[in-house]
Amino acid sequence: MAIELLAPDTASTAESGDEGELIQRLRAGDKSACAECINRHSAGVYRLALRMVNDPHEAEDIVQETFLNAFKAIDSFEGRAGLGTWLYRIAYNTALMRLRKKQPLYVSIDATPAGSDDEGLTTPVQLFDWCCLPEEDFQTSEARSELERAIAELPEALRAVFVLRELEGLSTDETAQVLNVSVANVKVRLHRARLWLRERLAGYFTELASHTADA
Repeated sequence: MAIELLAPDTASTAESGDEGELIQRLRAGDKSACAECINRHSAGVYRLALRMVNDPHEAEDIVQETFLNAFKAIDSFEGRAGLGTWLYRIAYNTALMRLRKKQPLYVSIDATPAGSDDEGLTTPVQLFDWCCLPEEDFQTSEARSELERAIAELPEALRAVFVLRELEGLSTDETAQVLNVSVANVKVRLHRARLWLRERLAGYFTELASHTADA
């Protein structure tokens, strides 16, 4: 499955105008509607699944399971969120169940003492101001690979928020619906993810900047 990992699935957004009709056809058991739904949303679902489980074969299994479960439960879809958002939620929950089977002692990032939402957030030791780098430095295959590795190393809850908000282009409200958390929680997790990535990538971009300056 060849998919551009860093590009949101803009086609599904462009076709959202006739979503109501598509849902009606899905509820009627229209097989062509199922194929159309998969065609519209499978790329985004796959990207989320892959970044959650870091295994292409398992990600494809999650995609299949997501659509099978969605089609079975389409009559229960209430339309409070978009169809794509609902599919992301099913995919996220499916991936999460698989991760927790592998990590029975998994502790949620939300398991922090009551109080400030920022409690437990460490201040990065090393930060680098990426704005001083030429834009083309971010477009190299090496830089993109480094970013992908850093995203894969994000804690699960932070990774899910970062992928949905920054890479798939969901709004804060939509991300909250997918993850079944508050909007405030999404904002806190996204802030943590950005700081985590800045620290994780600081060494790489500092070295890159020094090479650029010497060139």
